Amino acid sequence: MKLRIGNVTFDNNLILAPMAGVTDLPFRFLCREQGCGLSVTEMVSAKAILYKNKNTNELLSVSDQEGPVSVQLFGSDPDIMANMAAAIESRPFALIDVNMGCPVPKIVNNGEGSALMKDIKLAEKILTAMVKAVKKPVTVKFRKGFTEEDCNAVEFARMAESSGVAAIAVHGRTREQYYSGTADWDIIRQVKEAVSIPVIGNGDVFEPEDAKALIDQTGCDGVMIARGAKGNPWIFSRTLHYLETGELLQPPTPAEISEMILRHGTMQAEHKGETVAMREMRKHMAWYTAGLPHSAKLRNDINQVETMEELRRFVRERIGAL
Repeated sequence: MKLRIGNVTFDNNLILAPMAGVTDLPFRFLCREQGCGLSVTEMVSAKAILYKNKNTNELLSVSDQEGPVSVQLFGSDPDIMANMAAAIESRPFALIDVNMGCPVPKIVNNGEGSALMKDIKLAEKILTAMVKAVKKPVTVKFRKGFTEEDCNAVEFARMAESSGVAAIAVHGRTREQYYSGTADWDIIRQVKEAVSIPVIGNGDVFEPEDAKALIDQTGCDGVMIARGAKGNPWIFSRTLHYLETGELLQPPTPAEISEMILRHGTMQAEHKGETVAMREMRKHMAWYTAGLPHSAKLRNDINQVETMEELRRFVRERIGAL
C-alpha cells in the first residue's frame, strides 16, 4: 500500500521510526534494502544546528542509495525551529519531522519532546512557523498524552492539522509510560477519525501480524516500526510480504543473521571508523543475536570485540556455526 504525504509518494506505508543511537545511515540503508518505505534520522537538536555542533553533521548525513529519509528535529523555540528547518531544507530529505514525543528526562526538562504536549499553544506556534518557513512537507510525532489523566492526542492532532502539518505519527503510550506496558491502539483510531491528513500508527509492532492488526484496528495510513526493527531489518520484508500475500515468511536463519551483522559492521566501519563502529556494533549484535541459543553468553562475549577482524571471527565461529 503506497503512502502519500504532502506532494511525496512512498513505495509503501512501512516506516522506520527515529531512534537515538540506532537509525544512523548504515542501519537505515539495511532497512531500506529490506523494503522499508521511509526511514527517519536520529533526532537532531535545532539549537545544535544553529550552533554548528560538530556531531550534528553526522546525524544529518544521508546517502542517495538509502531511499527516502525524513529528518527529525527537536526544540522548543519557534524561530529557531523554523530557521533551522529552512537552513537544512535543501539537503536531500523527503520530509521535515518534528519530535513532540521523546520521553527522555533531559529533553522533557528542557521543555522539548513530549513536554510540548503540555503546552499546546507553544506546539502550535512551532508547527505553524515551520510550515511557513519551508516548502517540503512538515510532519509531527507525538504520544497519547503526557499522563494517563491528560490524553490529549486527539486535540493535539487537530491542532497539528490546522497548523498545516502534512501527516502525523502517534505513539500509543503516554510520556509517563516511556516504553513500558501496552501501546493503546484505540487512541490511534480516535486520532485517525478526527483528522483528514495521513495518520501513522506507532507502538508494539514486533511481528508482521502486529502491523496488519494495527492497520485493521485503527485504519491508520502507515505503520511506524521502532524497537521491532532493532537487530531485525527483515521485519520490513517479512511484513510487506505478509500484508501483500497473507503468507508469513520464516524468520532469518543464523547464516542470514551472520551475513547481516558483517555487512552492518563493514558499513559502520566505513562510515564512522573501526573503533567507534565496533563499540556501536556491540549493542546491535546483542539485538541481532537475541533469541539464538546461548544468547546471554554471546551478549557477554560480544563486548570483547574491538576490530573488524575479531567481528568476522566471532560471527563465523559463534553465530554461523549455530
